[in-house]
Amino acid sequence: MKKINLFVCLMISIALILGGCNASNTAKGTAVGGGGGAAVGAGIGALLGGGKGATWGAGIGAIVGGAAGALIGNKMDKQKKELEKIKDAQVESVNDGQAIKVTFDSGILFATNSSSLNQASRNSLTLFANSLKSNPDTSVHIYGHTDSTGGDNINIPLSNQRAGSVGSFLSGQGILTSRMTTEGLGSSQPIADNGTTVGRQQNRRVEIYIVPNQKMIQEAQSGSLK
Repeated sequence: MKKINLFVCLMISIALILGGCNASNTAKGTAVGGGGGAAVGAGIGALLGGGKGATWGAGIGAIVGGAAGALIGNKMDKQKKELEKIKDAQVESVNDGQAIKVTFDSGILFATNSSSLNQASRNSLTLFANSLKSNPDTSVHIYGHTDSTGGDNINIPLSNQRAGSVGSFLSGQGILTSRMTTEGLGSSQPIADNGTTVGRQQNRRVEIYIVPNQKMIQEAQSGSLK
């Protein structure tokens, strides 16, 4: 058991070093795929994305081998470059390059205490939907977050409504509802200090994770993914 734990720690360390050196998603996909196994995927996912990342990392790590991981990483690299052109969207590679995280500031998406999308965010989400339509073999997970003001009885429903508003808009743009899940997490996952105005603004956000679906994984395994 100790030998297995040491191996897992070693592979996680290698993957994190690659991430710190700005390695491409192709290279990182090869690394995590080559290390293989659910344990490595889950460990990296947990470090990068909390509970959600651990679940996705385990699934990807258990299925994707080295060459297939590289193909998925390359595919995600291409979409990431598309998404980076969208104004007011923060785009990151997660799960060691085999998934994409897009964060929209809720101050841009919504008015205070509202779940109605403003025009600027509609424009941005239209471009986002176009990218999703051009890359159909992914699943989309939408999470709403709030600051700590108001308590869970207000924040959880509001974050659910905001995530739902984004999902509904994307559906109206032609994205299949079967591709998407939405969830409101309230103030449970802050990324900044809720004790400051700037920190609370950063915590009011919508995060969208784009992950490969089974079709993409199967094409990567067969070597036919382009």
